[in-house]
Amino acid sequence: MPLPRRSFLASAVRAGLAAPAVSPWLRAQARRAGRPPRILLRGSWQSVNIGDIGHTPGALNLIERHLPEAELTLWPTELGHGAQEFLQKAFPRLKIARGTVTDGRPSTPELAQAWADNDVLVHGLSAGFGARAHLGAWHRATGKPYGVFGTTFDPINNSGRNVEGATLDVRRAQIQALPATHLDAETRWIVDRAAFVFARETTTRDYFKAQGVRTPILEYGPDTQLAMNLSDRARGDAFRAAHGLEEGRFICVIPRLRYTPYYRIHNTSRRPGDEKKDAINQATVESDHAKLRDLMVSYVRQTGRRVMACGEMTYQVQMAKEVLVDPLPADVKRNVVWRDTYWMPDEAAAIYARAACVVSVECHSPLISLHHGTPAFYVRQPTDTCKGQMYRDMGAGDWIFEIDETSGSQLWSRLEEICRDPARAKAKARAIMTFVEGRQKRMVDALREAAAGA
Repeated sequence: MPLPRRSFLASAVRAGLAAPAVSPWLRAQARRAGRPPRILLRGSWQSVNIGDIGHTPGALNLIERHLPEAELTLWPTELGHGAQEFLQKAFPRLKIARGTVTDGRPSTPELAQAWADNDVLVHGLSAGFGARAHLGAWHRATGKPYGVFGTTFDPINNSGRNVEGATLDVRRAQIQALPATHLDAETRWIVDRAAFVFARETTTRDYFKAQGVRTPILEYGPDTQLAMNLSDRARGDAFRAAHGLEEGRFICVIPRLRYTPYYRIHNTSRRPGDEKKDAINQATVESDHAKLRDLMVSYVRQTGRRVMACGEMTYQVQMAKEVLVDPLPADVKRNVVWRDTYWMPDEAAAIYARAACVVSVECHSPLISLHHGTPAFYVRQPTDTCKGQMYRDMGAGDWIFEIDETSGSQLWSRLEEICRDPARAKAKARAIMTFVEGRQKRMVDALREAAAGA
């Protein structure tokens, strides 16, 4: 006896055999069955950076807040350093499906099941739209919709050219000057067929628009780290009490090399180009961080308050001591706390939330801070991508600095304004978040529409 049509098609989808032509019927059957929408989130690219850990709970929180009936599955790349335990404690109903794509198909049974069960695939926040090929494979195999929840696509940085980097204004002009046929055919195919694409800054959005992509929704959608609402108050308060960090009377400072030394972090061999990147790091690490030390000196001597030097990435824990703390004058060093261990985003959030300001050469600690109403500076290095444009887009243009065009005294001048009128600075942070939350609700509204039509 032949299988009923529903059973046959469901089996075909699980086997990766369903053609797009049958997907509308399957989607209609799912709606009539009355089950909640099922969302597969592709993200969690690495766990050596609390920003890469934090954008996943940010996206999950957004979906749970604005689409609470949804069932969520995470398709991660890597969940080490306690990141999996952190996520599953915060989201106990979250399913996890591991695997990759091989020859256009899921490489593991659990991922194949996730492809069969879920209605929409969402590409999470990414610095380079790194898993876009997985969106194409999903759509070709299942015919189901997909979208993008915040990405930066820097076509010049991603190309490997211009290794010395550029300011945001120069990078934006370079991208705007690219021909309308610049986008490669496969990426164009993927973006064209997306149900929605939210770029986390307007440079990426405008590049895709200039390339004439045909996705129906192409908009600015703020970094999902800004929606990460987890905060480990108990651990954060205990750390502050142990180190004399009084609420509102300390700042946090985070260092960064111009190029992240991933081969050192993962204990692997150097790749082509790493030697040149190492040379740039060595040539700039002192001049970059002397400016931050100047800020720290001014803050301590002018206010008598404390500073915490900490890392956003694993390699920056020791680096913070070497480039921020050790070279300080003795009178200043007495007021500086070195965070000597790596942490999860929720503990970082608990401490940033009580700081007077967070000053970071990394991109995501300021976003964690802003979520909690704490003023924050992003000190951008020219080797970074165009993602820094996001600070201007969300109304924090006064709090982003190009490191080669900024001095320690200029940083202190801006910080001194915050120290003189902290209420005004906090009101600005809250206004930024009000704008961000409105845009992020729009992101989930687009996801809701895609799920309803799935």
